[in-house]
Amino acid sequence: MTPNCSIVIRTLNEARYLGAALEAVAAQDYPAPCREVVVVDSGSTDATLQIAQKYGCRIVHIRREDFSFGRSLNVGCDATQGDFLVFISGHCVPTDSSWLWNLLLPFRYEQVAITYGRQQGGPETKFSEHCLFEKYFPAAGDGGHQAPFFCNNANSAFRRTAWAGLRFDETLTGLEDMHLARRLWDGGARVAYVPGASVYHYHHETWRQVRRRYEREALALQKIMPEIAVHWHDAFRYFLAGVLGDASRALAQKRLMSCFAEIVAFRYCQYEGAWRGNHQQRQLSRREKEKYFYPN
Repeated sequence: MTPNCSIVIRTLNEARYLGAALEAVAAQDYPAPCREVVVVDSGSTDATLQIAQKYGCRIVHIRREDFSFGRSLNVGCDATQGDFLVFISGHCVPTDSSWLWNLLLPFRYEQVAITYGRQQGGPETKFSEHCLFEKYFPAAGDGGHQAPFFCNNANSAFRRTAWAGLRFDETLTGLEDMHLARRLWDGGARVAYVPGASVYHYHHETWRQVRRRYEREALALQKIMPEIAVHWHDAFRYFLAGVLGDASRALAQKRLMSCFAEIVAFRYCQYEGAWRGNHQQRQLSRREKEKYFYPN
């Protein structure tokens, strides 16, 4: 018997790719009666809601002042009925019709509580982000070079019972997926990487948004892995290594001249943001919470 699954998509002005994402979901080989799509919207002002309605999604709303990454997912999960909870970003598009089957297949093993799939960049993805996707989401293998509780909610799935027992932390500024995975892993559960469940992940961020993303993730990482400390000399060393590694790959692809400035800018924003986030040791004010939580 095919288990029921619920696909939860967080949105905020995702009209650019949401139609393609929902079209790809509708084209999945997974039986349509056994799946549903729930969109959790946090105040879109573009055509996001109209697109979601066109594809028959159930839409739930979360107010801007109530938004956090974990809370929005909990709200979405509460509105679902499936035995498995599938998460995909509104700017991620499954690459083929077997994505959903592949993502759910490892759940045949009882110890698996979480799966996550491959992510690939698109034509406009920054060069360094392509390199990061290839590092964290390789085309083959089991993702064993990552922490055993690594996962990413841009393309992942959880057993409903696993989520319901602990739920996503609603106070984190990011990495709510890894935080829940860490708690489940500590309890004996396992995370499975599924390279055959692949999506195109489209980012269109300003440099300020790139830096903020890594800052808030580093801030959240302190709760997941408090043993990690990033000093300024570490950030500088990582920056140099990142630039040199990316430049070497760009040179091999004969793209160094066109990509070098972008590589330097991306790696600077990544590690400057990571250093800042790692050193945040204060309670966030209401204004600062909105800065970190709300994905402008």
